[in-house]
Amino acid sequence: MLEKLKGLNSYEAFKYFKEMNEVPRGSGNEKAISDWLVSFAKKHNLNVIQDSALNVIIKKPATKGYEKAPIIIIQGHMDMVCEKNTEVVHDFEKDPIEFIVEEDFLRANGTTLGADNGIAVAFGLAVLAATDIAHPALELLVTTEEETGMGGAQAIDPKNLDGRILINIDSEEEGKLLVSCAGGVREKIVLPITWEEADKNFINCEVKLIGLNGGHSGMEINKERGNAIKLMGRFLMDLKSAIDFKINSINGGAKNNAIPREADAIILFRENDKGIVNEKIAQWNDILKDELTVTDPEVNLSMEIMDNKVKRTFSDDTATKALQILFLIPNGVKNMSMAIEGLVQSSTNIGVLTTSGKEVVFDSAVRSSVRTLKKAICDETIVLAEMTGATIEFQSDYPEWQYNPKSQIRTILEKVYNDINGNKPEIAAIHAGLECGLISEKFGGKIDQISFGPNIYDVHTPKEHLSISSTDRMWSFLVAILAEVK
Repeated sequence: MLEKLKGLNSYEAFKYFKEMNEVPRGSGNEKAISDWLVSFAKKHNLNVIQDSALNVIIKKPATKGYEKAPIIIIQGHMDMVCEKNTEVVHDFEKDPIEFIVEEDFLRANGTTLGADNGIAVAFGLAVLAATDIAHPALELLVTTEEETGMGGAQAIDPKNLDGRILINIDSEEEGKLLVSCAGGVREKIVLPITWEEADKNFINCEVKLIGLNGGHSGMEINKERGNAIKLMGRFLMDLKSAIDFKINSINGGAKNNAIPREADAIILFRENDKGIVNEKIAQWNDILKDELTVTDPEVNLSMEIMDNKVKRTFSDDTATKALQILFLIPNGVKNMSMAIEGLVQSSTNIGVLTTSGKEVVFDSAVRSSVRTLKKAICDETIVLAEMTGATIEFQSDYPEWQYNPKSQIRTILEKVYNDINGNKPEIAAIHAGLECGLISEKFGGKIDQISFGPNIYDVHTPKEHLSISSTDRMWSFLVAILAEVK
Protein backbone atom coordinates (compact mmCIF):
# COMPACT_ATOMS: atom_id res chain seq x y z
CA MET A 1 0.00 0.00 0.00
CA LEU A 2 2.66 2.54 1.01
CA GLU A 3 4.48 2.16 -2.30
CA LYS A 4 1.54 3.90 -4.01
CA LEU A 5 2.02 6.93 -1.77
CA LYS A 6 5.75 7.42 -2.27
CA GLY A 7 6.56 10.83 -3.60
CA LEU A 8 3.92 12.56 -1.48
CA ASN A 9 5.12 15.23 0.95
CA SER A 10 3.03 13.45 3.58
CA TYR A 11 4.53 10.01 2.95
CA GLU A 12 6.13 9.79 6.40
CA ALA A 13 2.80 10.66 8.04
CA PHE A 14 1.07 7.87 6.12
CA LYS A 15 3.87 5.51 7.18
CA TYR A 16 3.27 6.29 10.85
CA PHE A 17 -0.47 6.02 10.38
CA LYS A 18 -0.04 2.50 9.01
CA GLU A 19 2.24 1.54 11.90
CA MET A 20 -0.30 2.86 14.39
CA ASN A 21 -3.06 0.79 12.79
CA GLU A 22 -1.09 -2.37 13.42
CA VAL A 23 -1.57 -1.78 17.16
CA PRO A 24 -4.95 -2.22 18.92
CA ARG A 25 -6.42 1.17 19.79
CA GLY A 26 -10.14 0.83 20.34
CA SER A 27 -11.50 3.17 23.00
CA GLY A 28 -10.79 1.71 26.43
CA ASN A 29 -8.08 -0.55 25.00
CA GLU A 30 -5.26 1.95 24.53
CA LYS A 31 -2.46 0.49 26.68
CA ALA A 32 -0.61 -1.02 23.71
CA ILE A 33 -0.80 2.09 21.52
CA SER A 34 0.10 4.34 24.44
CA ASP A 35 3.20 2.25 25.14
CA TRP A 36 4.01 2.27 21.41
CA LEU A 37 4.00 6.08 21.45
CA VAL A 38 6.32 6.09 24.46
CA SER A 39 8.67 3.75 22.58
CA PHE A 40 8.62 6.12 19.60
CA ALA A 41 9.68 9.01 21.85
CA LYS A 42 12.51 7.05 23.40
CA LYS A 43 13.69 5.83 19.99
CA HIS A 44 13.99 9.47 18.88
CA ASN A 45 15.55 10.65 22.17
CA LEU A 46 12.60 12.90 22.99
CA ASN A 47 11.21 13.69 26.43
CA VAL A 48 7.97 11.86 27.08
CA ILE A 49 5.28 11.78 29.77
CA GLN A 50 2.74 8.97 30.09
CA ASP A 51 0.10 9.73 32.73
CA SER A 52 -2.25 7.46 34.67
CA ALA A 53 -4.95 7.83 31.98
CA LEU A 54 -2.38 6.65 29.38
CA ASN A 55 -2.26 10.08 27.75
CA VAL A 56 1.12 10.66 26.12
CA ILE A 57 2.97 13.98 25.82
CA ILE A 58 6.12 14.05 23.66
CA LYS A 59 8.32 17.16 23.67
CA LYS A 60 10.79 18.37 21.07
CA PRO A 61 13.00 21.49 21.29
CA ALA A 62 12.72 24.33 18.80
CA THR A 63 14.81 24.29 15.65
CA LYS A 64 17.42 26.97 15.02
CA GLY A 65 15.93 30.46 14.82
CA TYR A 66 12.72 29.48 16.63
CA GLU A 67 14.08 29.32 20.18
CA LYS A 68 12.09 32.40 21.26
CA ALA A 69 8.84 31.42 19.50
CA PRO A 70 5.85 30.34 21.60
CA ILE A 71 5.55 26.62 22.26
CA ILE A 72 3.01 24.86 20.03
CA ILE A 73 0.91 21.93 21.21
CA ILE A 74 -0.17 19.55 18.44
CA GLN A 75 -3.13 17.54 19.70
CA GLY A 76 -5.12 14.47 18.70
CA HIS A 77 -6.47 11.28 20.26
CA MET A 78 -5.07 7.78 19.90
CA ASP A 79 -8.32 5.82 20.22
CA MET A 80 -10.69 4.92 17.40
CA VAL A 81 -14.25 3.69 16.98
CA CYS A 82 -14.20 -0.04 16.21
CA GLU A 83 -17.01 -0.84 13.77
CA LYS A 84 -17.14 -3.57 11.14
CA ASN A 85 -19.58 -5.06 8.68
CA THR A 86 -21.42 -8.10 10.02
CA GLU A 87 -19.84 -10.53 7.56
CA VAL A 88 -16.29 -9.31 8.17
CA VAL A 89 -14.06 -11.44 10.38
CA HIS A 90 -11.90 -9.01 12.34
CA ASP A 91 -10.73 -8.86 15.96
CA PHE A 92 -10.01 -5.26 16.88
CA GLU A 93 -8.02 -6.39 19.91
CA LYS A 94 -5.34 -8.11 17.82
CA ASP A 95 -5.89 -7.77 14.07
CA PRO A 96 -4.25 -4.86 12.20
CA ILE A 97 -6.43 -2.55 10.13
CA GLU A 98 -6.01 -3.48 6.47
CA PHE A 99 -5.39 -0.47 4.21
CA ILE A 100 -6.82 -0.29 0.68
CA VAL A 101 -5.94 2.51 -1.76
CA GLU A 102 -8.64 3.31 -4.33
CA GLU A 103 -7.79 6.28 -6.54
CA ASP A 104 -7.65 9.28 -4.16
CA PHE A 105 -9.01 7.44 -1.14
CA LEU A 106 -7.58 5.32 1.64
CA ARG A 107 -10.06 2.97 3.33
CA ALA A 108 -10.07 -0.22 5.36
CA ASN A 109 -11.35 -3.66 4.44
CA GLY A 110 -14.86 -3.71 5.90
CA THR A 111 -13.90 -1.94 9.13
CA THR A 112 -13.46 1.59 10.35
CA LEU A 113 -10.19 3.08 9.15
CA GLY A 114 -9.24 5.01 12.28
CA ALA A 115 -8.29 8.17 10.40
CA ASP A 116 -10.44 9.70 13.13
CA ASN A 117 -8.08 10.50 14.78
CA GLY A 118 -5.01 8.50 13.87
CA ILE A 119 -4.10 10.90 11.09
CA ALA A 120 -3.58 13.70 13.66
CA VAL A 121 -1.22 11.54 15.68
CA ALA A 122 0.59 10.47 12.52
CA PHE A 123 1.08 14.13 11.55
CA GLY A 124 2.54 14.84 14.98
CA LEU A 125 4.88 11.86 14.86
CA ALA A 126 6.12 12.77 11.39
CA VAL A 127 6.94 16.30 12.55
CA LEU A 128 8.73 15.01 15.65
CA ALA A 129 10.79 12.55 13.62
CA ALA A 130 11.71 15.02 10.89
CA THR A 131 15.06 16.79 10.74
CA ASP A 132 14.19 19.22 7.92
CA ILE A 133 11.07 20.97 9.29
CA ALA A 134 11.41 24.41 10.92
CA HIS A 135 9.31 24.75 14.07
CA PRO A 136 9.04 26.25 17.56
CA ALA A 137 9.34 24.01 20.59
CA LEU A 138 6.65 21.33 20.22
CA GLU A 139 4.50 19.26 22.54
CA LEU A 140 2.52 16.42 20.97
CA LEU A 141 -0.46 15.71 23.21
CA VAL A 142 -2.16 12.39 22.43
CA THR A 143 -5.21 11.56 24.53
CA THR A 144 -7.21 8.43 25.29
CA GLU A 145 -10.90 7.53 25.31
CA GLU A 146 -11.98 10.55 23.28
CA GLU A 147 -14.64 8.54 21.50
CA THR A 148 -16.30 7.30 24.70
CA GLY A 149 -16.51 10.49 26.72
CA MET A 150 -13.13 12.22 26.50
CA GLY A 151 -11.73 10.44 29.54
CA GLY A 152 -8.14 11.23 28.58
CA ALA A 153 -8.77 14.96 28.20
CA GLN A 154 -10.53 15.02 31.55
CA ALA A 155 -7.40 13.56 33.17
CA ILE A 156 -4.91 16.02 31.65
CA ASP A 157 -2.68 17.73 34.21
CA PRO A 158 -1.92 21.26 32.90
CA LYS A 159 1.39 21.18 34.77
CA ASN A 160 2.66 18.67 32.19
CA LEU A 161 2.24 21.15 29.34
CA ASP A 162 4.19 24.36 28.83
CA GLY A 163 2.49 25.50 25.63
CA ARG A 164 -0.51 27.83 25.53
CA ILE A 165 -1.21 27.58 21.81
CA LEU A 166 -2.91 24.36 20.70
CA ILE A 167 -3.53 23.03 17.21
CA ASN A 168 -6.11 20.23 17.26
CA ILE A 169 -6.17 18.07 14.10
CA ASP A 170 -9.47 16.29 14.77
CA SER A 171 -11.56 18.00 12.08
CA GLU A 172 -12.75 16.33 8.91
CA GLU A 173 -13.33 19.05 6.29
CA GLU A 174 -10.45 20.68 4.45
CA GLY A 175 -10.78 24.43 4.17
CA LYS A 176 -12.58 24.85 7.47
CA LEU A 177 -10.92 26.19 10.59
CA LEU A 178 -12.97 25.21 13.61
CA VAL A 179 -13.14 27.74 16.41
CA SER A 180 -16.01 26.38 18.53
CA CYS A 181 -17.70 23.07 19.28
CA ALA A 182 -20.59 21.57 21.18
CA GLY A 183 -20.42 20.15 24.67
CA GLY A 184 -21.93 16.80 25.47
CA VAL A 185 -22.88 14.15 27.99
CA ARG A 186 -23.56 10.43 27.86
CA GLU A 187 -26.83 9.30 29.39
CA LYS A 188 -28.00 5.79 30.22
CA ILE A 189 -31.58 4.77 30.95
CA VAL A 190 -31.64 1.44 32.76
CA LEU A 191 -34.92 -0.51 32.84
CA PRO A 192 -35.02 -3.53 35.21
CA ILE A 193 -36.46 -6.67 33.62
CA THR A 194 -39.13 -8.81 35.24
CA TRP A 195 -39.00 -12.18 33.50
CA GLU A 196 -41.73 -14.76 33.01
CA GLU A 197 -41.70 -18.27 31.59
CA ALA A 198 -42.07 -18.39 27.82
CA ASP A 199 -45.17 -20.03 26.32
CA LYS A 200 -43.88 -23.21 24.65
CA ASN A 201 -46.62 -23.02 22.03
CA PHE A 202 -45.50 -19.62 20.75
CA ILE A 203 -43.36 -19.20 17.63
CA ASN A 204 -39.88 -17.83 18.34
CA CYS A 205 -38.77 -15.27 15.80
CA GLU A 206 -35.81 -12.92 15.24
CA VAL A 207 -36.58 -9.58 13.62
CA LYS A 208 -33.60 -7.81 12.03
CA LEU A 209 -33.21 -4.29 10.72
CA ILE A 210 -30.07 -3.81 8.58
CA GLY A 211 -28.74 -1.81 5.65
CA LEU A 212 -28.63 1.65 7.21
CA ASN A 213 -25.64 3.92 6.61
CA GLY A 214 -25.19 5.17 10.18
CA GLY A 215 -22.47 7.73 10.75
CA HIS A 216 -20.98 10.11 13.30
CA SER A 217 -23.70 11.24 15.70
CA GLY A 218 -22.29 14.76 15.67
CA MET A 219 -21.17 15.23 12.07
CA GLU A 220 -24.03 13.36 10.36
CA ILE A 221 -26.92 13.92 12.78
CA ASN A 222 -28.35 16.60 10.46
CA LYS A 223 -28.41 14.28 7.45
CA GLU A 224 -31.61 12.55 8.64
CA ARG A 225 -30.11 9.08 8.35
CA GLY A 226 -32.21 6.32 9.84
CA ASN A 227 -31.55 5.27 13.44
CA ALA A 228 -31.97 1.49 13.59
CA ILE A 229 -32.95 1.50 17.28
CA LYS A 230 -35.67 4.12 16.88
CA LEU A 231 -36.98 2.45 13.73
CA MET A 232 -37.14 -0.93 15.47
CA GLY A 233 -39.10 0.74 18.27
CA ARG A 234 -41.58 2.17 15.78
CA PHE A 235 -42.05 -1.21 14.12
CA LEU A 236 -42.56 -3.09 17.38
CA MET A 237 -45.00 -0.48 18.68
CA ASP A 238 -47.03 -0.78 15.47
CA LEU A 239 -46.92 -4.58 15.61
CA LYS A 240 -48.16 -4.40 19.20
CA SER A 241 -51.30 -2.64 17.96
CA ALA A 242 -52.03 -5.60 15.67
CA ILE A 243 -51.14 -8.71 17.71
CA ASP A 244 -50.16 -9.77 21.19
CA PHE A 245 -46.49 -10.77 21.25
CA LYS A 246 -43.78 -11.31 23.85
CA ILE A 247 -40.24 -9.94 23.89
CA ASN A 248 -37.12 -11.90 24.79
CA SER A 249 -34.53 -9.29 23.80
CA ILE A 250 -33.99 -6.04 21.93
CA ASN A 251 -30.53 -4.90 20.88
CA GLY A 252 -28.95 -2.44 18.49
CA GLY A 253 -25.99 -0.23 17.74
CA ALA A 254 -22.40 -0.47 18.89
CA LYS A 255 -21.25 3.00 20.01
CA ASN A 256 -23.31 5.80 21.51
CA ASN A 257 -21.55 8.37 19.32
CA ALA A 258 -22.42 6.48 16.12
CA ILE A 259 -25.86 6.46 14.52
CA PRO A 260 -26.84 2.77 14.80
CA ARG A 261 -26.91 0.86 11.52
CA GLU A 262 -28.51 -2.36 12.77
CA ALA A 263 -30.98 -3.57 15.40
CA ASP A 264 -32.62 -6.87 16.25
CA ALA A 265 -35.34 -8.25 18.51
CA ILE A 266 -36.39 -11.75 19.51
CA ILE A 267 -40.16 -11.89 19.80
CA LEU A 268 -42.68 -14.70 20.42
CA PHE A 269 -46.21 -14.90 19.02
CA ARG A 270 -49.04 -17.35 18.28
CA GLU A 271 -48.96 -19.54 15.17
CA ASN A 272 -52.14 -18.00 13.77
CA ASP A 273 -50.55 -14.51 13.92
CA LYS A 274 -47.68 -15.45 11.63
CA GLY A 275 -49.47 -14.07 8.57
CA ILE A 276 -50.06 -10.72 10.27
CA VAL A 277 -46.40 -10.49 11.23
CA ASN A 278 -45.32 -11.18 7.64
CA GLU A 279 -47.76 -8.54 6.39
CA LYS A 280 -46.37 -6.02 8.89
CA ILE A 281 -42.79 -6.81 7.84
CA ALA A 282 -43.70 -6.19 4.20
CA GLN A 283 -45.65 -3.03 5.08
CA TRP A 284 -42.74 -1.62 7.08
CA ASN A 285 -40.23 -2.39 4.36
CA ASP A 286 -42.35 -0.21 2.09
CA ILE A 287 -42.59 2.49 4.77
CA LEU A 288 -38.85 2.51 5.43
CA LYS A 289 -37.87 2.50 1.78
CA ASP A 290 -40.25 5.41 1.21
CA GLU A 291 -39.03 7.42 4.21
CA LEU A 292 -35.33 6.68 3.70
CA THR A 293 -35.13 6.48 -0.08
CA VAL A 294 -32.47 9.19 -0.20
CA THR A 295 -30.49 8.60 2.99
CA ASP A 296 -30.66 4.80 3.42
CA PRO A 297 -31.88 3.09 0.25
CA GLU A 298 -30.52 -0.33 1.31
CA VAL A 299 -32.60 -0.53 4.50
CA ASN A 300 -34.19 -3.93 5.06
CA LEU A 301 -36.45 -5.39 7.75
CA SER A 302 -36.67 -9.18 7.92
CA MET A 303 -38.05 -11.98 10.08
CA GLU A 304 -36.60 -15.45 10.64
CA ILE A 305 -38.24 -18.26 12.58
CA MET A 306 -35.85 -19.67 15.16
CA ASP A 307 -35.23 -23.40 15.58
CA ASN A 308 -34.20 -22.97 19.21
CA LYS A 309 -36.85 -21.76 21.59
CA VAL A 310 -36.14 -19.23 24.32
CA LYS A 311 -37.10 -20.08 27.89
CA ARG A 312 -38.27 -16.70 29.15
CA THR A 313 -39.72 -13.40 28.04
CA PHE A 314 -40.24 -9.92 29.43
CA SER A 315 -43.32 -9.53 31.59
CA ASP A 316 -46.07 -7.52 29.93
CA ASP A 317 -45.25 -4.57 32.19
CA THR A 318 -41.55 -4.66 31.28
CA ALA A 319 -42.32 -5.03 27.57
CA THR A 320 -44.73 -2.09 27.65
CA LYS A 321 -42.22 0.14 29.42
CA ALA A 322 -39.38 -0.87 27.10
CA LEU A 323 -41.45 -0.01 24.03
CA GLN A 324 -42.56 3.27 25.57
CA ILE A 325 -38.95 4.29 26.17
CA LEU A 326 -37.95 3.20 22.66
CA PHE A 327 -40.80 5.15 21.13
CA LEU A 328 -40.43 8.33 23.20
CA ILE A 329 -36.69 8.64 23.90
CA PRO A 330 -35.39 11.89 22.34
CA ASN A 331 -33.37 11.38 19.19
CA GLY A 332 -32.02 13.49 16.37
CA VAL A 333 -31.71 17.24 15.88
CA LYS A 334 -33.42 19.24 18.63
CA ASN A 335 -32.36 22.82 17.82
CA MET A 336 -30.65 24.59 14.93
CA SER A 337 -28.44 27.61 15.53
CA MET A 338 -29.95 30.94 14.54
CA ALA A 339 -26.52 32.58 14.68
CA ILE A 340 -24.59 30.25 12.35
CA GLU A 341 -26.47 29.04 9.29
CA GLY A 342 -26.64 25.27 8.98
CA LEU A 343 -25.14 24.54 12.42
CA VAL A 344 -26.94 22.04 14.63
CA GLN A 345 -27.19 23.59 18.07
CA SER A 346 -28.55 20.64 20.06
CA SER A 347 -29.11 16.95 19.36
CA THR A 348 -29.25 13.54 20.92
CA ASN A 349 -28.51 10.07 19.55
CA ILE A 350 -29.74 6.78 21.01
CA GLY A 351 -26.69 4.83 19.92
CA VAL A 352 -26.72 1.56 21.84
CA LEU A 353 -29.55 -0.68 23.09
CA THR A 354 -28.68 -3.83 25.03
CA THR A 355 -30.61 -6.55 26.82
CA SER A 356 -28.86 -8.45 29.62
CA GLY A 357 -30.08 -10.88 32.25
CA LYS A 358 -31.25 -8.10 34.52
CA GLU A 359 -31.97 -4.97 32.51
CA VAL A 360 -32.45 -3.17 29.24
CA VAL A 361 -30.00 -0.28 28.77
CA PHE A 362 -30.62 2.68 26.47
CA ASP A 363 -27.33 4.54 25.86
CA SER A 364 -27.48 8.01 24.28
CA ALA A 365 -25.07 10.82 23.43
CA VAL A 366 -26.41 14.35 24.03
CA ARG A 367 -24.72 17.35 22.40
CA SER A 368 -25.28 21.10 22.49
CA SER A 369 -23.32 24.31 22.09
CA VAL A 370 -25.63 25.86 24.72
CA ARG A 371 -25.26 24.36 28.17
CA THR A 372 -28.87 25.00 29.24
CA LEU A 373 -30.23 23.27 26.12
CA LYS A 374 -28.04 20.24 26.85
CA LYS A 375 -29.60 20.18 30.32
CA ALA A 376 -33.09 20.48 28.81
CA ILE A 377 -32.59 17.29 26.78
CA CYS A 378 -31.29 15.50 29.87
CA ASP A 379 -34.30 16.70 31.89
CA GLU A 380 -36.64 15.39 29.20
CA THR A 381 -35.03 11.96 29.49
CA ILE A 382 -35.16 12.07 33.29
CA VAL A 383 -38.93 12.55 33.10
CA LEU A 384 -39.23 9.60 30.69
CA ALA A 385 -37.21 7.39 33.04
CA GLU A 386 -39.34 8.41 36.03
CA MET A 387 -42.58 7.71 34.14
CA THR A 388 -41.46 4.17 33.25
CA GLY A 389 -39.86 3.22 36.57
CA ALA A 390 -36.37 3.16 35.08
CA THR A 391 -33.22 4.74 36.46
CA ILE A 392 -30.95 7.16 34.62
CA GLU A 393 -27.30 8.03 35.00
CA PHE A 394 -25.05 10.59 33.31
CA GLN A 395 -21.38 10.11 32.45
CA SER A 396 -18.54 11.91 30.68
CA ASP A 397 -20.03 15.39 30.82
CA TYR A 398 -17.78 17.69 28.82
CA PRO A 399 -18.09 21.45 28.17
CA GLU A 400 -18.60 23.34 24.96
CA TRP A 401 -15.71 25.25 23.38
CA GLN A 402 -16.56 28.93 23.09
CA TYR A 403 -15.38 31.16 20.25
CA ASN A 404 -12.38 33.39 21.06
CA PRO A 405 -12.59 36.61 19.01
CA LYS A 406 -8.99 37.53 19.94
CA SER A 407 -7.34 34.28 18.85
CA GLN A 408 -3.83 34.85 17.48
CA ILE A 409 -3.41 31.30 16.19
CA ARG A 410 -6.57 31.71 14.10
CA THR A 411 -5.07 34.82 12.48
CA ILE A 412 -1.86 32.91 11.68
CA LEU A 413 -3.73 29.95 10.15
CA GLU A 414 -5.92 32.27 8.07
CA LYS A 415 -2.81 33.99 6.69
CA VAL A 416 -0.98 30.76 5.92
CA TYR A 417 -4.03 29.21 4.26
CA ASN A 418 -4.53 32.32 2.12
CA ASP A 419 -0.82 32.39 1.17
CA ILE A 420 -0.99 28.76 0.00
CA ASN A 421 -4.42 28.73 -1.67
CA GLY A 422 -5.09 32.32 -2.64
CA ASN A 423 -8.35 32.40 -0.73
CA LYS A 424 -9.45 32.54 2.88
CA PRO A 425 -10.54 29.44 4.82
CA GLU A 426 -14.02 29.13 6.26
CA ILE A 427 -14.21 29.95 9.97
CA ALA A 428 -16.71 27.54 11.43
CA ALA A 429 -18.19 25.91 14.50
CA ILE A 430 -18.96 22.20 14.74
CA HIS A 431 -21.72 20.24 16.41
CA ALA A 432 -19.49 17.29 17.17
CA GLY A 433 -17.55 17.40 20.41
CA LEU A 434 -13.86 18.22 20.38
CA GLU A 435 -11.46 17.94 23.29
CA CYS A 436 -10.80 21.68 22.98
CA GLY A 437 -13.68 22.45 25.34
CA LEU A 438 -12.26 20.31 28.13
CA ILE A 439 -8.71 21.50 27.49
CA SER A 440 -9.83 25.12 27.63
CA GLU A 441 -11.55 24.47 30.94
CA LYS A 442 -8.40 22.77 32.27
CA PHE A 443 -6.40 25.94 31.53
CA GLY A 444 -9.06 28.31 32.81
CA GLY A 445 -9.67 29.52 29.28
CA LYS A 446 -6.07 30.76 28.98
CA ILE A 447 -5.13 28.70 25.95
CA ASP A 448 -5.43 29.72 22.30
CA GLN A 449 -6.85 26.86 20.22
CA ILE A 450 -7.89 26.01 16.69
CA SER A 451 -8.81 22.82 14.83
CA PHE A 452 -8.37 21.68 11.23
CA GLY A 453 -7.93 18.44 9.32
CA PRO A 454 -8.13 16.64 5.97
CA ASN A 455 -11.28 15.39 4.30
CA ILE A 456 -12.52 12.23 6.02
CA TYR A 457 -15.85 10.69 5.08
CA ASP A 458 -18.32 8.31 6.81
CA VAL A 459 -16.39 8.30 10.08
CA HIS A 460 -17.51 5.81 12.75
CA THR A 461 -18.68 3.42 10.02
CA PRO A 462 -16.99 0.67 7.97
CA LYS A 463 -17.30 3.03 4.98
CA GLU A 464 -14.83 5.49 6.53
CA HIS A 465 -12.40 6.78 3.91
CA LEU A 466 -9.68 9.42 3.83
CA SER A 467 -8.76 11.67 0.91
CA ILE A 468 -5.09 11.14 0.14
CA SER A 469 -4.65 14.42 -1.74
CA SER A 470 -6.40 16.37 1.03
CA THR A 471 -4.16 14.74 3.62
CA ASP A 472 -1.12 15.74 1.60
CA ARG A 473 -2.32 19.35 1.38
CA MET A 474 -3.11 19.51 5.09
CA TRP A 475 0.34 18.13 5.89
CA SER A 476 1.92 20.93 3.90
CA PHE A 477 -0.42 23.38 5.64
CA LEU A 478 0.77 22.18 9.07
CA VAL A 479 4.43 22.46 8.07
CA ALA A 480 3.84 26.01 6.80
CA ILE A 481 2.01 26.95 10.03
CA LEU A 482 4.92 25.80 12.17
CA ALA A 483 7.35 27.82 10.05
CA GLU A 484 5.16 30.93 10.43
CA VAL A 485 5.03 30.89 14.26
CA LYS A 486 8.13 32.87 15.35
